Amino acid sequence: MAAIYPDLAGKVVVVTGGGSGIGAELVRHFARQKARVGFLDIADEPSQALAAELEGDSLSVAFEHADVTDIPALKSAIGRIRDRFGPVDVLMNNAAHDERHATEEVTEAYWDGRIAVNLKHQFFAAQAVLPDMKAKGGGAIVNFGSVSWMIGQGGMAAYTACKSGVIGLTRSLARDFGPFNIRVNALAPGWIMTERQLALWVTPESDAEINARQCLKRKLVPADVARFAVFLASEEAGACTNQHYVVDGGWV
Repeated sequence: MAAIYPDLAGKVVVVTGGGSGIGAELVRHFARQKARVGFLDIADEPSQALAAELEGDSLSVAFEHADVTDIPALKSAIGRIRDRFGPVDVLMNNAAHDERHATEEVTEAYWDGRIAVNLKHQFFAAQAVLPDMKAKGGGAIVNFGSVSWMIGQGGMAAYTACKSGVIGLTRSLARDFGPFNIRVNALAPGWIMTERQLALWVTPESDAEINARQCLKRKLVPADVARFAVFLASEEAGACTNQHYVVDGGWV
């Protein structure tokens, strides 16, 4: 049975990139805690299906179409969630894109695009919800990183640069907003078996690598990350801030 955190009931949660993969599981897990969950994504069809699934269970969810690299659109979508559910208590900065890229082929425009989709929006989403949290006297932000830079993965230098930068962003926000009882942590998933990973990157060779490198000899799934993220947002983790937590089955 999944853990229940009574303090999350009625809380307003924003999840970026919530239409699929880890993000969709975050939406499900927070909704099942009886939180009011607004999620952003650019993919309408799976997002609408997820919202319909959870609304069918009489849970409080709202999907807002938004490209997180468009900062005015990002802030506007968060504003619509606020208008519907109220001031934001929890932010899950989950949206990202792990497209592989050869260093020799990266242009300035491509680099800027990778920064926009993997790091920049985390700052501006936090900026958009921090006034709500300050007014409420507390809140929780989880910025999603990756183990990719920790394991020395190649072939995606812009992505790994962004994901290592998540730690610096997290520590600065935690320091600045701790006096307002706002907790900010980073969460680094390992190789999680999302639809995208299974379709694009998982092969018999990568399966063998996972088995060799992880301490836990099983595939990790989005729920493994979502359960920990929900804990971090709850008051059970009320003394946890300014930290970087790894959910990778013991790879790092």
